[in-house]
Amino acid sequence: MAKMYYDADADLSLIQGKKVAIIGSGSQGHAHALSLKDSGVSVKVGLPASSRSRAKAKAAGLEVGDVADVSKWAAVIMVLVPDTTAAKLYADAIEPHLTAGKMLMFAHGFNIRFGTIKVRPDVDVTMVAPKSPGHRVRELYVEGAGTPALIAVHQDGTGKAKALTLSYAKGIGVTRAGVIETTFSEETETDLFGEQAVLCGGVSALVKAGFDTLVDAGYQPEVAYFECLHELKLIVDLMYQGGLNYMRYSVSDTAEYGDYTGGPRLITAQTRSEMKKMLDEIRSGNFAETWVAENASGRKGFEATRRQERSHRIEKVGAELRSLMPFLKPVTITDEDAR
Repeated sequence: MAKMYYDADADLSLIQGKKVAIIGSGSQGHAHALSLKDSGVSVKVGLPASSRSRAKAKAAGLEVGDVADVSKWAAVIMVLVPDTTAAKLYADAIEPHLTAGKMLMFAHGFNIRFGTIKVRPDVDVTMVAPKSPGHRVRELYVEGAGTPALIAVHQDGTGKAKALTLSYAKGIGVTRAGVIETTFSEETETDLFGEQAVLCGGVSALVKAGFDTLVDAGYQPEVAYFECLHELKLIVDLMYQGGLNYMRYSVSDTAEYGDYTGGPRLITAQTRSEMKKMLDEIRSGNFAETWVAENASGRKGFEATRRQERSHRIEKVGAELRSLMPFLKPVTITDEDAR
């Protein structure tokens, strides 16, 4: 049974007694910095001088400085930048200022698990990984609630790493919902597998395949969009609230029967075998090596695939339909947003 920790298990005063640097100000960075500040923690945000996020962070009342400067100032450094840029940023601006007794933190174990970041042994290395986008972490904190999270201690140079990690988790509100203790390896491997096989890769491919099947058979694209993409949220919300059983309880008997008969025809022994191969590639480091190499070579293949996916016909009809549904607060992603 997984070990869970809650507010009562964490001493907020521990993180309140530390200077904390949040490196990055994206979705997670912005949420962590603001919530820690509201929890009475001394916080600075580390960003390059050219970062467009500086103005936003300052407007939110946060103190901003160069990454090297805030890393030198802080006793706790939380790295919340993309996996593919973290290693160089660490080597250039963070590592020179990691002295004995400091704590280096992450919200994802990628760089530690695959060895692109190596840390001296007298520094704590830990993780607090909210299982939610940063904007939701912040929203729930403000509401007095929290999102679940994972915590892990990879390196305990001080002998006090776990207590301080729990304190940080309380500072961003996640111990209100509960945090599960894990390891860097388990978090990284399961996270990558979930993204590739189910949450992003699996679902995206299934949605497109279903849409294309209907449209190619002569059905209206708008109707196919509703059946294969729009209604997916309704089903996922039911699963989120009460698992697969509650979803099946809530839909019609016809839909439930289709679940039992259709699912096994799609998720075959070959599909499960391919999932195992994907997991093997993650655990061996093959995926990480490929992704790091893709970035090092200019991301040409990645960018070409991104452009191709954005031109899929489901995106065109989807944008048109969402524009007619203002209650969704529709969002359109452009090439500029991807940079």
